[in-house]
Amino acid sequence: MYQTKLGHVHLKVRNLQRSIEFYTRLLPLRVTETVQDRFAFLSSGPLHHELALQALGDDAPLASHYSTGLFHVAFEVPDKSSFAQAYVTLREANIQVYLVDYGISWAMYFADPDQNGLEIYVDTRNEPDGRPLWKGESRPLDPQTVLSALKSDTPE
Repeated sequence: MYQTKLGHVHLKVRNLQRSIEFYTRLLPLRVTETVQDRFAFLSSGPLHHELALQALGDDAPLASHYSTGLFHVAFEVPDKSSFAQAYVTLREANIQVYLVDYGISWAMYFADPDQNGLEIYVDTRNEPDGRPLWKGESRPLDPQTVLSALKSDTPE
């Protein structure tokens, strides 16, 4: 058998510029390349791209929530403070966010302008209240609990 790793996600969008603005403003992604007005490639690190966007035009139909296909794209952050910072960024942009505590992670779900599902999560398996396995459990995650994870910018 051969080894693989996930290389990138390719999303179809209606308006390329609107999507570029959304992803670079609300997530730590930068544009590495554009091709005509049809494709954009975005990365958060040394890779050429982790996210490819393909413009289909403003009249392209949106995917149904009841059809098969991609449910969401997940972006991992390194700690609860980063998770809280992402939450604040999304809420300040008036993005509707759904918070969940899975025991193995904290997760927030939201949608891009074309209703592509997105998730930002932090792995909590090694936290004092974390669990090693998910086992299908989901608990509400209170916004105040998330905000309490923000690190103070003032020295102690």
